[in-house]
Amino acid sequence: MPTAKRILTVSNLQSGVRRAEPMVWLSAGAVVFALLVLIGLLSLLSIRGLTHFWPQPLHFIQSIQSGHPAQLGVILDRETEQSLNLSRVLLHRGGEDFFDSPLLWVDESAALQRSVPKNALVIERISLGPIYGFLHSLQIGEQTRSLGELSLEDQLAVLRDATDADSAALRRGAASIFGVRLASGGIVNVPLADVKAAYAPNAMLMHEKIAHFASALGRFLSESPRRSNVQGGVFPAILGTVILVLLMAVIVSPLGVLAAIYLQEYAQRGPLTRLVRIAVNNLAGVPSIVYGVFGLGFFVYAVGGSLDTLLFEDRLPAPTLGTPGMLWAALTMALLTLPVVIVSTEEGLARVPSSLREGSLALGATRAETLWHVVLPAASPAVLTGLILAVARATGEVAPLLLVGVAKYAPGLPVSAEYPYLHLDRQFMHLGFYVYDLGFQSTHLETVEGLVFATALLLVVIALLLNIAAVVLRSRLRNAFKPQEAI
Repeated sequence: MPTAKRILTVSNLQSGVRRAEPMVWLSAGAVVFALLVLIGLLSLLSIRGLTHFWPQPLHFIQSIQSGHPAQLGVILDRETEQSLNLSRVLLHRGGEDFFDSPLLWVDESAALQRSVPKNALVIERISLGPIYGFLHSLQIGEQTRSLGELSLEDQLAVLRDATDADSAALRRGAASIFGVRLASGGIVNVPLADVKAAYAPNAMLMHEKIAHFASALGRFLSESPRRSNVQGGVFPAILGTVILVLLMAVIVSPLGVLAAIYLQEYAQRGPLTRLVRIAVNNLAGVPSIVYGVFGLGFFVYAVGGSLDTLLFEDRLPAPTLGTPGMLWAALTMALLTLPVVIVSTEEGLARVPSSLREGSLALGATRAETLWHVVLPAASPAVLTGLILAVARATGEVAPLLLVGVAKYAPGLPVSAEYPYLHLDRQFMHLGFYVYDLGFQSTHLETVEGLVFATALLLVVIALLLNIAAVVLRSRLRNAFKPQEAI
């Protein structure tokens, strides 16, 4: 009997497959393909981005190549040519102020010696890039202490003591200098006040690497960028992105809902209404840079310039509001996403059963009360669907922001403890522009490639979190108004 039941089940499944429409399988295949693409994208960004914060080993390579006999650095890439029996590695040797280029291709076949020295240190500097070398000496005032003969633990203890917050007085000493020996044997001096952190990646245990990873990731999320954005964190860009999206949502939601209410509930059906709907649908396909040009000309120069003449005449010719800033960027992004909210809200209003309107009117409610207390709550999931789509698009848009407010580096945050607390006239940083700037404006892309992937992953995560919050709210509203839809 069990065998017969199993055969019957398989037969039913096969017959169901034969009867299934091809479009069903094509649709299911498209969903699976989309999920695989999404998983692949997130996996690529996670692997390439998060490894940027993991301590990478330092390799010491002594080569017979002329010009660079001994090098110490991190291997970024490897190339192999089977036909020529050639294998070479791209070495990031740090110290951009000591070398013509921090990157160097080294032929592995020409290497006389290759090792991973335990006492090799990574010294992160505040003003310039990292230095890879060996600790040599510490000079405090007129006294010089040799550190080369100390153990690695003692060297790191000296570094920690010297760079600790309790040693602020030592940091102010102009003659407090670390001597670092490079792989080539040369000694370079590093001011103590310029040392951000120092660690020995080759000697780290697993728990130390995990702690370093967490610390580096925390600094990335909480610190401001340094050195043309190639070092430091992205906190100002995170804050600017979130505030821009929230401010855009606050502006576009009432405008889009009111426009949809008029088109669906009040406007007469006719050629003019159809023309307006066609125009709204066409606006959704206009390139985003066109909105940026319009925002620059209308919001910044026309509106902002007029407000400067009326309110800030004493500050002219220096503009106050007639310059790109957070407010104009939010208005431009609201205009960019307005068609999405209008179309989604109008479709939601059209799906509300007419029996709900008629029942409310029959009970004595006015048309406005029916719209506010019955129709809009029932259509709120569709409103939030449009808002989700608007947030998703606004989070990743960069082109219009180049013209109406975004900056490579903004010293002042959009929010502060100073009145009026939210500074809408200030320029701001954005994660999308941060990715663009790192990927296309950096001198050595290979050195910041991991940072580009990490920032892109952070942008995707922020967009995902904002969308999840809107989806959860939409789900709760949909469940709350299920009884009304069933009446």
